[in-house]
Amino acid sequence: MLNPFIHWIEAKGPYAPWLFLALFVVASFLMVWRLEVLSANGFEGTVLGTLVMPYCTGMGNLIFAFILGRTGGSGADVMTNSLVNNVTNMTLVLGLPAILWRMSILPRQKKNGKTGNKAHELNRLSLLLTLMAVLFFTGAVWALGRKGELNFNDGLVLVGLFLFWQCFHFFEVLKSNVRQGKSLGWTLPFDLALLGIGAYGIYISTGWLVNWISGIHTGFISAQHLGWLSGWLMVLPNAVLAVYYGWRGQPETVYASQVGDAHVSIPLCIGIYALYHTMVVPPFFQIGMFILLGATLVHFFFVALFGQLPRFIGWVLVAAYGYFLYRGLLN
Repeated sequence: MLNPFIHWIEAKGPYAPWLFLALFVVASFLMVWRLEVLSANGFEGTVLGTLVMPYCTGMGNLIFAFILGRTGGSGADVMTNSLVNNVTNMTLVLGLPAILWRMSILPRQKKNGKTGNKAHELNRLSLLLTLMAVLFFTGAVWALGRKGELNFNDGLVLVGLFLFWQCFHFFEVLKSNVRQGKSLGWTLPFDLALLGIGAYGIYISTGWLVNWISGIHTGFISAQHLGWLSGWLMVLPNAVLAVYYGWRGQPETVYASQVGDAHVSIPLCIGIYALYHTMVVPPFFQIGMFILLGATLVHFFFVALFGQLPRFIGWVLVAAYGYFLYRGLLN
């Protein structure tokens, strides 16, 4: 049914990649748009960022892993895509809002020494739990990938870990709604339909762009850097969310969206590809994992002890991202 539309874009010649790129961005923002509605219907704060938002911002990564797994593409590209996505989120995308705005999960202390209501403290505890999950998931991928590859059994373990985590948060949403007397809302089927349309748009655009880049063999925009290019493209919705919610003064959602999205790439995307084919890890696998683990520990430390990410740590995270680019691309 959509073939005439795809052929129409392809007929634009040199403009076709830009039009498919625009389709990817529009489809991603269509999914993000419905987050505001979902956030008012039982998915709030860190739960929104952990349970709902990752599928919207991480849909491109999921589809990328599915397409390469189904077509027999390079597993190293899937691993590179996931590492670029997660390291960028946990360093650059979280570091810049800390530099530009006040990334404080807890409000400023009052004269009586209290830091605010229980909602902020619950947000911090939820965020710390999510950061702990990033450590465990990343550690599991690092441990399984130390042998240089991930096989079908490794994929089962990684997908199973992710599904258990999502089930845990789904029941947390239901428990919270029961306590507050809320329901998921009558617009939920409509919201899910729009999310499905956005997901299909991402599927079409991602598939075309992957095929297009795979056919280019010279220059930076080529098959050689497919994992890097796709990783940066799929970080774009996350970056927009970080700027939007940072500007609105909702640092807990900025945090939870990026941390929650990390679970989609690692372990889910890697696990999905490993179910299709044995994945050979890229040369910078170890350094990428260490930077990701280190950044996560930094976030955990400052959120747990101070309830915020200081501005100077934002600069440190941005510098760590520069080092990641140097080791992955230039070294």
